Amino acid sequence: MPERLSAREVLALVADADGFRELPAPARESRPDGPLRWQGYDASRARAAERTGEQESVVCGTALVEGTRAVLIAFEFGFLGGSLGERTGDRLEAAYGHAREHRLPLVSLIATGGSRMQEGMLALTQLQRVARQSALTREAGLPQIAVLRDPTTGGGWATLGAGADVVLALPGAQVGFAGSRVRPPGADPAAYTAESQTAAGSADAVVPARELKETLGRWLRLLAGPAGAIPGTGPAPGSEPTPGTGSAPGTGPTQGTGPMASTGLTRGTEPTPGTEPAAGTEPTPHTETAAGIEPAPVPFALGRAGLPGSGWEAVGRARASERPRARAYLDAYFGERVLLGGDRCGGTDPDGMLCGFGERDGRTVAYAAQTGTATRPAGYRTAARLIRLADRLGVPVLTLVDTPGAANDAEAERQGAGAAIAEVFGAVAAARVPVTTLVIGEGGSGGALALAAPGSTWATPDSYFSVIAPELAAAILKRPPEAVESTADQLRIRPQDLVELGVVRGVVGPADHPVPEPPDHRRT
Repeated sequence: MPERLSAREVLALVADADGFRELPAPARESRPDGPLRWQGYDASRARAAERTGEQESVVCGTALVEGTRAVLIAFEFGFLGGSLGERTGDRLEAAYGHAREHRLPLVSLIATGGSRMQEGMLALTQLQRVARQSALTREAGLPQIAVLRDPTTGGGWATLGAGADVVLALPGAQVGFAGSRVRPPGADPAAYTAESQTAAGSADAVVPARELKETLGRWLRLLAGPAGAIPGTGPAPGSEPTPGTGSAPGTGPTQGTGPMASTGLTRGTEPTPGTEPAAGTEPTPHTETAAGIEPAPVPFALGRAGLPGSGWEAVGRARASERPRARAYLDAYFGERVLLGGDRCGGTDPDGMLCGFGERDGRTVAYAAQTGTATRPAGYRTAARLIRLADRLGVPVLTLVDTPGAANDAEAERQGAGAAIAEVFGAVAAARVPVTTLVIGEGGSGGALALAAPGSTWATPDSYFSVIAPELAAAILKRPPEAVESTADQLRIRPQDLVELGVVRGVVGPADHPVPEPPDHRRT
């Protein structure tokens, strides 16, 4: 069994040296032995208070974590198993309200067995209060991070834990909706662990206690900025949109709620078809974006500088084993980065899709990057989750396209491949933050196009983008194998072809080399 730290111990573990400042507990008058008059309940609470030094099962306050101020909620498992009752709900509600009032991210350090039986249904309904406060905080554009300690079960897992934007877990922690005493006989205990939840995509990472402060600090720094400055431009806490107001002339719609509501959209200038960046300069993307949020810079190409002479050459270069893949681009682009680890629907695709947040030139950029393999449904759902979270927090998004296509095996169909791809198309289409795309390798049909931002997609010289793989196109057209190369030319899939067709804005070269234009650039 992992070590169970008290609420104060875990707060000391993550808070900076200036210390933790506890929030005042809301006052509540209670009947003797609680709302159900459960005999011995008052005595149980008194013993728990004497044993732990706490008056309730949660301790709430503010602290700096690696320099970023946050609201911290720490559960005291020694107080009636960290269970949630009415007074627990009062404190949690006050903590969420403080986070919104002061524009602070919220971190829950959870260790709970669930709702408090001695308060019956009134205890269970505290989960609704927590869910409401979480939703309000989400609408305000503030990040929520959960740390799963041992144990995290029942309603605490289903609200504060699984409902957070980012879920971290301590090694060996018991995590699951069903606690150890209410599981079916013979249930595999390994399924109810932090490691199992991470493998199933319900948690993002297992973090050793000694690394928890540094990891939390990195997440808070990227999602909230230093000193609690949030990258989003959310509405004031409790404010409601004003019905019937329209957009100013020349701007996009302003209807809706959430962090970017009522900001308006602005359109950038149109690019000149076929133009390419000068050596050593980054192209500037544009899109319909929320006011005041700059798009992510387009990465430089890491591979060869020369453009392919034929469609089949473009395919060969994109498929070459030595071509730089997503990890190389992410390492070159970001000073630091963190990974989102799952789709929250039971799946992960660590070999096919990398999603997370990173620091670029002093600001946060979200990324979703295909790795060159066939993307699984869980990868698409993780990317959609990433884009929606970035949109809510007001963070620009960078997508890297590189896949021969979506996974098309029977298991992928059973996992909902079509619905997962649709989620990404929808997330990109609905994003109010700028999305910038770079095609770094294979652009295989709709499984690649889902990640591409209309009007803000670029390509490297080592890439191609095609409605279908040339080999499959030739087969469908009943052409002989030797016709594959000419079919690739007919499809017009080279980077320079894509520019001429208006599918991509331009070809990005390496930092120290311009992209040459071959003599046959305008050939048909």
